[in-house]
Amino acid sequence: MDTEQRRRALEGCYVTVPTPFADREGWPIDDSALRAYVRFLIDHGLHGERATLLAGGAAGDFSTMTFDERVHVASIVIEEADGRVPVAMGAQTTSTLELIRLARAAQSIGADFIQVSCPFYFEHGEDDFEEFVREAASAAPEVGIIVYNTFWTSSGLSFAMVERLAGIANVVGLKWATPRTDAMEFEDVTSRFSERFTIIDNNLFFAFSPMPALGAKAFEVHLCNFWPEWGIRLLDEVQARNYPEIARMMVEEAMPFYKLWVGIEREYTSGDGYLDKLCMELIGLPSSRCRPPTRDVRARYRTHAREMLRAIGCPRIVEDEDRAEPAA
Repeated sequence: MDTEQRRRALEGCYVTVPTPFADREGWPIDDSALRAYVRFLIDHGLHGERATLLAGGAAGDFSTMTFDERVHVASIVIEEADGRVPVAMGAQTTSTLELIRLARAAQSIGADFIQVSCPFYFEHGEDDFEEFVREAASAAPEVGIIVYNTFWTSSGLSFAMVERLAGIANVVGLKWATPRTDAMEFEDVTSRFSERFTIIDNNLFFAFSPMPALGAKAFEVHLCNFWPEWGIRLLDEVQARNYPEIARMMVEEAMPFYKLWVGIEREYTSGDGYLDKLCMELIGLPSSRCRPPTRDVRARYRTHAREMLRAIGCPRIVEDEDRAEPAA
């Protein structure tokens, strides 16, 4: 694909697929459950121009997996997707050398994109990060790069840094989140660069980020993991420019999920993907805990999560867990 084709392929719901683990010592990757996740998403409409699947992102437990496990997870998602939906491979790392290996592995297994963030732990400067991304771009010229602004774990991307990234041809996506301040950093970058990059809204500004003045064309949607139709409805309303309905969806259907997520993080454990997987279990999909140090939330929050799913109108809720079967 050329740069423009890659940008278009990235439009739609950006779905971070959780990685399931077997419930035994060492928590090995559960290949069959991961395949079931991908089939579920595709069978319920997240294919073609409607979605990109991220394998081994934060909700996919990349931080607890080895290099080989990360490639293995992406390989399964790519194989199961079978060209029906684009696949991005998580490539976040603290090491340029490992990033090069991840980029080359992604190209070798047929990933469409890799997701890259500024290295965490040390506060790297913009020259460091530009070199970091250019190394990945050179290592895997056939793979599109999605740059993710993880300002809460590392150096945030300035407007000037985004301008520099625009000079790297295979950087095609900007997964954009910013602190919520009066400086309007989210709007500043989105309005200026939405024609150069596919902007993936990671700030939950779905009711206004796709407006013509801003131009976001992709949306990080955790709800899709257990309710794919919600993401499809979101895209339909974006296409219709029905921004009041999108605002209603966000407040009445998305917000309860995110409030429960934040509540768990504040009072019990931290990480990503744990609520996605609990909700997936409650609609009959195979599930698991996240690997430690994130603790298992399922027993403690199962009732809260089921009540939340009922309240927002999620389909396929399994009421009697003894009779739970994979979602159809």
